[in-house]
Amino acid sequence: MKTSSIALLVLFHIILSLASSFATPNSIHENFLQCLSLHSDPSIPIFTPNTSSYSSILQFSVRNLRFSTPTTPKPELIITALHESHVQAAVICSRKYALQLRIRSGGHDYEGLSYASDVPFVIVDLLNLQSVSVDAEKGTAWVQTGATTGQLYHNIAMKSKTYGFPAGICPTVGIGGHFSGGGYGTLLRKYGLAADHIVDARLVNVDGKILDRKSMGEDLFWSIRGGGGASFGVVLSFKINLVPVPPTVTVFRFNKNLEEGAAALVERWQYVADKLPQDLFIRIVITVENSTQREERTIQASFQALFLGGVDKLIPIMEQGFPELGLTHANCTELSWIQSVLYFAGFPINVSSDVLVDRTPLNPLDYFKAKSDYVTEPISETGLEGIWKRLLEENRPRLTLSPYGGRMSEISESALPFPHRVGNIYKIQHMVFWREKGLKASREHIAWMRRLFRYLIPYVSKFPRSAYLNYRDLDLGQSKNGTASYSEAKAWGIKYFKNNFDRLVKVKSKVDPDNFFRNEQSIPTIPSWGKKN
Repeated sequence: MKTSSIALLVLFHIILSLASSFATPNSIHENFLQCLSLHSDPSIPIFTPNTSSYSSILQFSVRNLRFSTPTTPKPELIITALHESHVQAAVICSRKYALQLRIRSGGHDYEGLSYASDVPFVIVDLLNLQSVSVDAEKGTAWVQTGATTGQLYHNIAMKSKTYGFPAGICPTVGIGGHFSGGGYGTLLRKYGLAADHIVDARLVNVDGKILDRKSMGEDLFWSIRGGGGASFGVVLSFKINLVPVPPTVTVFRFNKNLEEGAAALVERWQYVADKLPQDLFIRIVITVENSTQREERTIQASFQALFLGGVDKLIPIMEQGFPELGLTHANCTELSWIQSVLYFAGFPINVSSDVLVDRTPLNPLDYFKAKSDYVTEPISETGLEGIWKRLLEENRPRLTLSPYGGRMSEISESALPFPHRVGNIYKIQHMVFWREKGLKASREHIAWMRRLFRYLIPYVSKFPRSAYLNYRDLDLGQSKNGTASYSEAKAWGIKYFKNNFDRLVKVKSKVDPDNFFRNEQSIPTIPSWGKKN
């Protein structure tokens, strides 16, 4: 009888324990929701897996199909903030209940870090915080971080014909990630990065308080202009200085394949692109043509340019600086700056800039893997031949070569966390796309990308081999749950930030000593560093 009673008692405790374990997530879920209601107004939009529109909200801003599979970890909740107070409440309550916070503005994070995590997490989606307020008289604008570059460009064009802004080419990229990681586009050589023109910001810190430049201090303000905002808080908006653009600019696109002498032109471009006048930006997009017929495939190099001025001024510059390209008036198109935005984004130049406001990508989504490199000395003819050989192994590879020099060589490496300035001839964005579903296909294409990356070791920057934060690459190193030590995080941090990494760690340790804002490649904390002046 006694043995039986003990057995029943043990069984009761087991059942109670199991019930408790199953109930815990629900209770945390309920407590979290209650916390949100206490710290914000009832209008806060919350989507749970049981909400009918949960999946559509989650998928709307996914830009890489690698992170849109049934096995991709999903958030406990999605909060599509309508007001700044909603973001504050999300930070306060996520911290209170130890739920990791992921912050999404446009969803273009190459490794899906803004909407996926291996631990319980909440997404704060900023897509509704998309206000753009342009002051054409002062040449400034306040832009919320849920807005896209396309929305920013459209709003500038509606207020002014003489101002533009040096941000990215893709119009659906969110301002939050783009600006806080640096941000560049066709005005790179004339005006530098988007982050170089940020003059104020509003940020929710780890305590749920809203800070501006004055109240956050210059160290934190420095950090979120190139160091990645998601390591330090939730950036709500940026104030930017607009840049002057002429009434007429000129664009051209000049395509050559290997049989037409593309290899020699690419080699020559390396010696001149960073030395041309800073009003001229010529990038090269390298792809494989006739990819469906392997025996006929070749490499195509597309020379794509923006010149801040008319064609009559451009032609003499090209004849003197890059005559090998053979540019003529017939190859060029004169248009306005906002039309050049449409041109590079892939739209007809005669359509309304209203199309830039649409957050839906122009092209179908793909699976893809990306990497980046910086080149400090021209790659030899032999080196380029090896690249062509490897590109022809894939169906849909793409290399984008963006020239530096100009304004980029005039700004100090330590001016912002983004350090890739003087000494860089150009940057390479390596990408490979595929549409086949399944893990096997992903592994094969990613393995190809890694082989190309290894091949390039002798030809790119060294000590460190530098990389661009906005082309996030977890192959450089990552931590589970964002808990990397300083030495572990330095593996990727030094590549993204070079000598600025330690300053970022000091700032992080001071403003977020418990490392609440974290992801697989976030800035680590060293608590003792945060106590130093």
